[in-house]
Amino acid sequence: MKVYRKGCFCIFYILLCLCFGVLSLTVSLNGKWSLSNSNGSLSLPAEVPGCVHTALQNQGFIQDPYFRFNDLSYRWIALDNWTYTTTFTLSDDLRSKQKVQLVFDGVDTVASIFLNGVSVGETDNMFCRYEFSVRNLLNDEDNVLKVGLSSPALYASERRKAHSAYSVPPECPPDVQKGECHVNFIRKEQSSFSWDWGPSFPTMGLWKEVRLEAFDVLQLIQVSSVPLYNPVLSQWTVLVELLVDSLQTLKGQVTLSIPELDLKETLSMQFLSGKTKNSFTLPVNTSREVKLWWPNGHGDQPFYHLTIRGFQDGFLILNTESKVYFRTVELVQEPIVGSPGLSFYFRINGKPIFLKGSNWIPAHSFQDRVTPAVLRNLLQSAVDANMNALRVWGGGVYEQDLFYSICDELGIMVWQDFMFACAMYPTDDDFIRTVREEVIQQVQRLKSHPSIIIWSGNNENEAALATGWFNITFSQKPMYLKDYVMLYVNNIRAIVQEEDQSRPFLVSSPTNGAESEQEGWVAENPYDPHYGDTHFYNYEDDCWDWRNFPRTRFASEYGFQSWPSFSTLQPVSAKEDWSYSSDFSSHRQHHKDGTQQMLLQAALHYNLPNSTDALKRYTDTLYITQVMQAQCVKTQTEFYRRSQSEIIKGKGHTMGALYWQLNEIWQAPSWSSIEFGGKWKMLHYFAQDFFANILPVGFEDGDTLFIYAVSDLREDLKLRAVVTVYSWTDFDPVCILKSDLLLVPGSSAAVIFKQSVATLLAGCGHCSRLTCLLTFHLEDSSGGQRGPTNHHFLSSPKDARGLQRPNITATVQEDESGGFSVTLHSDSVAPFVWLDVDNVPGRFSSNGFLMVTRNRTVSFNAWRPTGISELSETLSITSLRDVY
Repeated sequence: MKVYRKGCFCIFYILLCLCFGVLSLTVSLNGKWSLSNSNGSLSLPAEVPGCVHTALQNQGFIQDPYFRFNDLSYRWIALDNWTYTTTFTLSDDLRSKQKVQLVFDGVDTVASIFLNGVSVGETDNMFCRYEFSVRNLLNDEDNVLKVGLSSPALYASERRKAHSAYSVPPECPPDVQKGECHVNFIRKEQSSFSWDWGPSFPTMGLWKEVRLEAFDVLQLIQVSSVPLYNPVLSQWTVLVELLVDSLQTLKGQVTLSIPELDLKETLSMQFLSGKTKNSFTLPVNTSREVKLWWPNGHGDQPFYHLTIRGFQDGFLILNTESKVYFRTVELVQEPIVGSPGLSFYFRINGKPIFLKGSNWIPAHSFQDRVTPAVLRNLLQSAVDANMNALRVWGGGVYEQDLFYSICDELGIMVWQDFMFACAMYPTDDDFIRTVREEVIQQVQRLKSHPSIIIWSGNNENEAALATGWFNITFSQKPMYLKDYVMLYVNNIRAIVQEEDQSRPFLVSSPTNGAESEQEGWVAENPYDPHYGDTHFYNYEDDCWDWRNFPRTRFASEYGFQSWPSFSTLQPVSAKEDWSYSSDFSSHRQHHKDGTQQMLLQAALHYNLPNSTDALKRYTDTLYITQVMQAQCVKTQTEFYRRSQSEIIKGKGHTMGALYWQLNEIWQAPSWSSIEFGGKWKMLHYFAQDFFANILPVGFEDGDTLFIYAVSDLREDLKLRAVVTVYSWTDFDPVCILKSDLLLVPGSSAAVIFKQSVATLLAGCGHCSRLTCLLTFHLEDSSGGQRGPTNHHFLSSPKDARGLQRPNITATVQEDESGGFSVTLHSDSVAPFVWLDVDNVPGRFSSNGFLMVTRNRTVSFNAWRPTGISELSETLSITSLRDVY
């Protein structure tokens, strides 16, 4: 009888709350906190979300951490312990709620949390959300919340010492990276301990939101909506999952509706007491046409509005909305006629898609500096370079929600790594526990995004184990293999398969995919071009020779370094730093022998700068590294794009080219195509062309010139190649050749021009490999140009005869829309014409181009107010012949 009355009272209380009270309240604890170090010698205001480094900089305790050698000077920050403190007063309404949760969306990383002097819990994973029940600890006034953060570097070292049974390599990063050790023992952004393109700033802080959530009945923690397609029934269903925290078991109805599709379903629901995941299925009427989400360049990115309402006894207890994007994704690994191995490509909505793009790293060492404007600029830059895919690399962070929302909006496919990179990892119970929670939370948070087309367990750890990166002995290898399978297969893979049936999972990258699985998850050679994806780097051999590149199924990493421009380096350096022999240049180069490799590669085809003016020689060399990088990545990417439709000696059907890397984390040499701050390198301007939907690709095999037409379009085209031969000394073409119109099937690469170079030059007359060069483009039957104009050098530019200083002049004008145009006048043919407006942020419509006309006009889109006077004064023009 008592139990019955208690149940009646609870239902009556809930109804009272529904009628007269607010079901839940959220109070943000973001904003001003105080921050102090372990001995109290430093005490300062700090913003939340934020981190210790940015708080210290904002209050003037330290300079810009990126300035000169400050990453070393400020190493002490990560070796100290720090405490965040805030005091807050709450309303009676909030304190009267039945449950009050203290929620941290992100704590970086190891923390002890105290409310009014009482320990409420601890954290050990940067990638997890933490919730603590605190109702009974709240005061009427002046609640004091303290978050004590432990040094991540010392914590990682202590965890390494505690793992005494066997080592978990690598112990430390290479000396050239100037980093901290044992990063694999802490669930934190791996690159924050240093990388070969970034500094060591092991951050600490409350890097995401902090809040109180109070409720009487239930709290919605997470909603996801994942469309699933049944090809047998030709029917879509939407799997809706609600992660709910309920004070007691609740029974009622949930109504799911998508108004644009005239869909509405009311289903029975039962929320059990505590935190539970509740699944509902919304079938889509087969008579309704569903608009599909497509990658950039293949269609639009429409979405639908999903409304979710929960009722108990007619009273509304849950009300939320979500976006729904319909698309399917398959990773196709199947036999190929005429080739050993298996294919490796993605089908989106049943259509094979060639992935064109790059790799994404953290946009800043301090995540609170990654603003919406920064994300929008970088992702829009990717789309504007005709990219349709980015790989979120496994040594950084799971990006903020806005990142994926913008990718959804822009049609950028995301290859999503889990955050494990270039290391072995421990498999202690507590490590596995926190990883499992991390994976569950991240998959639940992100799986509604159509942009994510694949989950990948780690970056390069299969290759590290298979090919002996860490000098693991033969007798030890089974132990590490067991750990590898336990972490990535038995845990991460198992969780992903349970949580998300809508997209594929790979254990690693690079990998042989299905073949690696057959070999026990670690293939003997994970770089086998007959399977899976490959990472490939070769800095010594000639990058102009396509034979030096693997004809792989999918190229998910490849690239060449360059230095950023002088305007990017200048704010974080001093005059004595502006040479390649300076301590600063050595300090910023975290890739062993990186600058030497750049210059040796450049010297294969270009004369290196030799000005007697030291500063000019330095800036000219910055330029020549960008020329080298752009031309190298162009050659390699075009090789992959033309290899999609053919098998040569059992290799080919390449269906992805993601170069390393899109963005930079600081001002330093790296593989990026966009500098820190958003400025495009020459490579990114080149990417606009080599990722175009229709592209002519020219190369030589023996003495024969081949031109392929590459098309990403669905429809078949009839195209011809138009080849123009120029002398280095004259703007007037020596001759023009046109091929016959040939059929180029949709989504393919086809040969449309083939001729001996000797025959071609003999037919033109007055030309040799040293005195002439080629440009070429594609035309359709109406004579209209399709795609960009490409170029082919018949010799290295350093050997070119007749290449002269072009003496380019420029006139800047403002147009009616507020944009700017730059009209160039040149005295001669000029390769790699580079326009720079110093520190005026913005983007040219074209840059780094080959100028084969006397006049050319490009536009400039400024990202801040400027004028003709400033642009004219800051504009500099460099071409290849100007640097020697």
